[in-house]
Amino acid sequence: MKDTAWYSNMARLASRISGRPMTFNVAVWLIIVWGITGPLFDFSDTWQLVINTTTTIVTFLMVFLIQNTQNRDTEAIQIKLDELIRATQGAHNALLDLEEMEQSQLDEFHDHYEKLAEEARRGLKKGHLDTSNPEPEQTATDKRIH
Repeated sequence: MKDTAWYSNMARLASRISGRPMTFNVAVWLIIVWGITGPLFDFSDTWQLVINTTTTIVTFLMVFLIQNTQNRDTEAIQIKLDELIRATQGAHNALLDLEEMEQSQLDEFHDHYEKLAEEARRGLKKGHLDTSNPEPEQTATDKRIH
């Protein structure tokens, strides 16, 4: 765990720094300075290679930093959602950790909740409330949830 702590800390810091307006302004000014120096270097291949190499390296490294940040944020959101499901009376604990299920299982859950949403919309058109827990209709998915 300690081996990856340095990476997590560095990725978090780099993410915070790279997302600031000042960092964007610095990048814009670097490009302006590079553009202004073009005539000084006769717009040579080396002059162009400097910006191409720099942007390629920065982009390559940022892909990993962005992915790390996205993975951490997604995991944190999933944990929070799992806790909300776990703590909500009447919620289906089978919905915990859905992101680890096979696609076919996710499709079954999706279809089940899509049907519930359609029923609720039909009820709304008839003037019914949609804020209560709908009565389960004992589908295969529903039997697995209960």
